Amino acid sequence: MKIDFANLQLQYQKYKKEIDENIQKVLNRSNYIMGEEIYKLEEELSEFCEAKYAVACGSGTDALLLALLAIDIKPGDEVITTPFTFIATAETIALLRAKPVFVDIDEETYNIDASKIEEKITPSTKAIIPVSLYGQPSDMDEINEIAEKYGLTVIEDAAQSFGATYKGKRSCNLSKIGCTSFFPAKPLGCYGDGGAVFTSDEDLAVKMKQLRVHGQDRRYHHKYIGMGARLDTIQAAVLLAKLPHYEDEISLREKVASKYSENLKNTSVITPKIKNDRKSVWAQYSIRVKDRDNLQSFLKEKGIPTAVHYPMPLHLQECFEYLGYKEGDFPIAERVSKEIMSLPMNPFLKSEEIQYITDSIKSFL
Repeated sequence: MKIDFANLQLQYQKYKKEIDENIQKVLNRSNYIMGEEIYKLEEELSEFCEAKYAVACGSGTDALLLALLAIDIKPGDEVITTPFTFIATAETIALLRAKPVFVDIDEETYNIDASKIEEKITPSTKAIIPVSLYGQPSDMDEINEIAEKYGLTVIEDAAQSFGATYKGKRSCNLSKIGCTSFFPAKPLGCYGDGGAVFTSDEDLAVKMKQLRVHGQDRRYHHKYIGMGARLDTIQAAVLLAKLPHYEDEISLREKVASKYSENLKNTSVITPKIKNDRKSVWAQYSIRVKDRDNLQSFLKEKGIPTAVHYPMPLHLQECFEYLGYKEGDFPIAERVSKEIMSLPMNPFLKSEEIQYITDSIKSFL
């Protein structure tokens, strides 16, 4: 049996008519930059998340940069975040010559440990960026409460959790600003790079819309130092075709995850834990095992692809050596990074495929 990790081709075939028609409309009009699909997508995204404003942009990384620029992060400012995430979260902080300040993770959810944030706050702290990893929102009430106490801005990095819920509210609408990614392999992906920023603060929304077009408030009048961070119109057209199917896909992802967890019950595998007051969109189904490398090789021979998100925490990456962290500083993130691995996850995984994957894992253990 040969398993497809994300199965983007099958998804395309299911929605081919709508996707092709939407793309053709853009080609017919040849309005490839800031075409009408961008504004329609922003309306639909904000309605989906129930945030007042959505600002479509070129990638999840652009979304984070727009958010940090909008709150005027300066060199020397400190931004608290997690060391266990994709590099973009901390990279965008560093690009602005601000300082990423890391806090260890919760061992069950792999999200930032909210109970350890307050001790890292200094007079230079300006923001907190929790990451809703693998599709599950962080402990946003606790984080927002800390932020309010110290006058900080919370930016949810929801690159993996668009569509997830926390106490009935959508991810991307759980703090002052939310950022997501529409990279093709995300739960809601386009056919290239793409992202969006969400807020219910009108001033921030206006500023971010200006920042994404080089800080312009009108053509050739530049209010801010900005960036070229537009989402292209064809990507918006793809997302508009896929968004109406997204709720159904989230439900299917939940069913896949449940089958995985049920099949791996009573084994030495550590399966994902989702807190009772939230729902994941299962961007990944990530398990922890002791002999990861050999298990990956074993599964590869059986036609089962796997991935590791993430094999090295950010505080140990060469590019962050200047921060002065060392091995042992964030022991939970370090331990998890050595054991974590992601199994195939997409809405179209069949029961027999899940059975084959889990039976193969159990035969290795």
